[in-house]
Amino acid sequence: MKSFVVNGINDYQVVEQNVPSVSDEQVLVRVEYAGICGSDLHIIHGQNPFATYPRITGHEFVGTIEKIGENVKDLRVGTKVVVNPVISCGQCRPCKIGRSNVCTELQVIGVHTDGGFTQFQTVPASNIIALPDTINLRDATLIEPYSIAANVFNRLDASSDDTILIYGAGVIGLTIVQIANVLGIPSIIVDLLDEKLETAKQLGATYTINPKRENTEQRVMEITEGHGVPLIADAACIPALIPEIMRLAAPAGTVCLLGFSSEDSPLQQVEVIKKELTIVGSRLNNKMFPKVIDWMAQGKLDTEHLISHEFTLDTAPEAIELIETDPQKVRKALIKMH
Repeated sequence: MKSFVVNGINDYQVVEQNVPSVSDEQVLVRVEYAGICGSDLHIIHGQNPFATYPRITGHEFVGTIEKIGENVKDLRVGTKVVVNPVISCGQCRPCKIGRSNVCTELQVIGVHTDGGFTQFQTVPASNIIALPDTINLRDATLIEPYSIAANVFNRLDASSDDTILIYGAGVIGLTIVQIANVLGIPSIIVDLLDEKLETAKQLGATYTINPKRENTEQRVMEITEGHGVPLIADAACIPALIPEIMRLAAPAGTVCLLGFSSEDSPLQQVEVIKKELTIVGSRLNNKMFPKVIDWMAQGKLDTEHLISHEFTLDTAPEAIELIETDPQKVRKALIKMH
């Protein structure tokens, strides 16, 4: 079989490997599609402290079951599946209080262990979710990114009476727009690129703002009649934006941060205290796959406007080069494995 392997920092290639063997608790997946995420690029550049080399990257992948381990009873060969990349221990405090996505022993398939940029991969059976016939595998590759957005709304404790302000119209920002639509929540999205804002409009954003042409704070306050926004999701992940985000949050509002930057973030306590804001983080997903699968099966999620490119496994290095050199052209790029 062929695999895309990161051997070290900025050192990656497609190589021939043996098909992995299957243990009693595992499933062998014939991978059909995998999505390229920014975190895959972080591993390539040595910016992910959890990844070791060599590593087959890719945590957004789908396929069919090729083989099952002896102790796997509820799955069948040939079943279409999506892989939840979050592996948790089930014993630590986060796991016991229902927050297994921040397990103290957390492992992520494609980061801590080998992932889906390969033609066949073994996965713990507990991380396999069968797909209904109504969802095709190409669309299903986006279940994991949608689960990230679904987790954001879970952390925000959102209701349909709210409005959400989204910073950044990359893939995560665009999936947040779509989940907002599903939940009946109006959305305002901010980005510097008109092309991305146009996609956001097509996906249902209520308002779009380009800070190069209008003042973000003035426009948001105009839209909200001076009240500010009850929900804010920072998918731009730029620490310097934190003061503005806090100023735009409505009293009793909630701000969700998604960035992994280690830079110090300027935070004026007065904004947080006088409005009694709630600031939360969101990482990966917390058992959101079934909810997203249900929405996708009902046709509530628009995958076509998110998928911009498709590559073969042999041309995966070209995909990485395109994302690196011309990122404004790429929304979600998929790799077809066979």
